[in-house]
Amino acid sequence: MRVSVVVPVRDDGALLDACLRSLARQTRVPDEVIVVDNGSTDDTVEVALRHGARVVTEPQVGIAAAASTGYDTAAGVGPDGRPAASPTPHPPADLIGRVDADSVLPRTWVADLVGTLADDADVLAVSTNARFYDAPVGVERLLSALYVGAYHLVIGAALAHWPLFGSTMMMRRTAWLDVRDEVHRHETLLHDDMDLALHLGDRQLAGRGRIAYRRDVVTGISARPLDPGNAPWLRTYRALHSFTVHGTDGLPWSRWLRADPAGLFTRLGWAPSPVVDARAAVSDGVGPDADRATVDAGRGGARDTPADVAPHDERHRQPGQERPEAARGEVADRVVVAHEDRGVDEGVARPLAHLPQGARGEAEGDRQHD
Repeated sequence: MRVSVVVPVRDDGALLDACLRSLARQTRVPDEVIVVDNGSTDDTVEVALRHGARVVTEPQVGIAAAASTGYDTAAGVGPDGRPAASPTPHPPADLIGRVDADSVLPRTWVADLVGTLADDADVLAVSTNARFYDAPVGVERLLSALYVGAYHLVIGAALAHWPLFGSTMMMRRTAWLDVRDEVHRHETLLHDDMDLALHLGDRQLAGRGRIAYRRDVVTGISARPLDPGNAPWLRTYRALHSFTVHGTDGLPWSRWLRADPAGLFTRLGWAPSPVVDARAAVSDGVGPDADRATVDAGRGGARDTPADVAPHDERHRQPGQERPEAARGEVADRVVVAHEDRGVDEGVARPLAHLPQGARGEAEGDRQHD
């Protein structure tokens, strides 16, 4: 698998130097490091070039715009989503990592995250634990646990699945291509990693992959988010806006209704909104007029089928068999959409509820006809 690591940065040359040195000493060195210069006036570009990184420029100031440009570059597509001109000296990456300029990575960071994605074809993206390396001595562990732990618990609870942490994460190229036209890349008052997690999480809630978390992998990050001069109130506003910008689909109660752990809401007869899951299905190439073979083929959550994506386990699951993540005790969506499972009442009702009104009638007619 080809691995690219994206580092969006603006005026952080000194911290970037330490970040790139930590990437250079990985046990599994990334195939490419892409530094996205977001209007720096210091020596950021010089530092990046000195370390052999590929430098691209994003003129629109904002972390969401810079990160998205980096992901597009790593994926081998232009701003319009079309493949880059060929031949190119930079082949598309299979896996796209993302760190911040102040991230200092453990030596096995790349190998650990690549292993997670390689070992489980159901994982769309993975992020890791983190710890402050420049907090006051004696309280760095406590502050790290409170900040990083609260992020994963609170944001994870609001999402109804694991969040992504932009300082230390990796995703499949196919996952990015699947959501690149949906993310709010031009919004400046949101957290891009939360926004990305919401869109990839829509796939998880629809049963097309999941976001994973590696608590055992610990990345070093700066404690500057705790500095009162960095406007903590603005970070809080951005977190709230990251959810509200998605409307009803971003509200925690709506996401938990769609996640439906243990099938409680299904048994009560509460149906989630069909809009998001239908949109995810369309982005997978599954339209209302698609035949059943096309629907089954499009359920992997990707627009194409590169070598890094194995067939989705859902297609090989036998009726009544739990998905692997459910057996591990993690929150799992119980949507059953394979045609051999249509005899299960719970498995039939939920997919019909996820379809647009017109497609729902066609599916209902097919089921009655069978």
